Amino acid sequence: GLVIDGRTLNIIFQGGLEEKFLELTQHCRSVLCCRFTPLQKSMVVKLVQRQLKVMTLSIGDGANDVSMIQAADVGIGISGQEGMQAVMASDFAITRFKHLKKLLLVHGHWCYARLAKMVIYFFYKNVCYVSLLFWYQFFCGFSGSTMVDYWQMIFFNLFFTSVPPLLFGVFDKDVSAETLLRLPELYKNGQ
Repeated sequence: GLVIDGRTLNIIFQGGLEEKFLELTQHCRSVLCCRFTPLQKSMVVKLVQRQLKVMTLSIGDGANDVSMIQAADVGIGISGQEGMQAVMASDFAITRFKHLKKLLLVHGHWCYARLAKMVIYFFYKNVCYVSLLFWYQFFCGFSGSTMVDYWQMIFFNLFFTSVPPLLFGVFDKDVSAETLLRLPELYKNGQ
């Protein structure tokens, strides 16, 4: 593990040692950053994003974590004794740090699976509709006439093709929450 404080981080940034710092952190199982200013927190997040080209997730519980949460790709705010500033600046809000496991492993897995299915659903829905229009143009001699009235098209997209995504969003759970918490490696299967 590595423990680093704010004064040491200033020396790293002023001395141009960012690459060596990141190289050192990649060999550690955990890195603990303490006594950082809000600006230093966001600088570390941006450094990791820029140099390693990875997605970042920041977790904070107070006003001093807002810049770090906003700099990350995904921000999680913990509501608590320090106020609601971190929650207001975050993408997701939880009440306790212990809820992070369920947020990532269960809800993250379900959201990933649902979004993947919805992309496929919308792709094939549009392929079917465009194919109908294409073959209709052969039938009418490419005159440019419309096959479907404008209002019918609106109702088709609004009512007939919006029900399956809503049902998927509410009811689709490919694996139970208990199984996902017991076997965290299931999250990688979707990727």
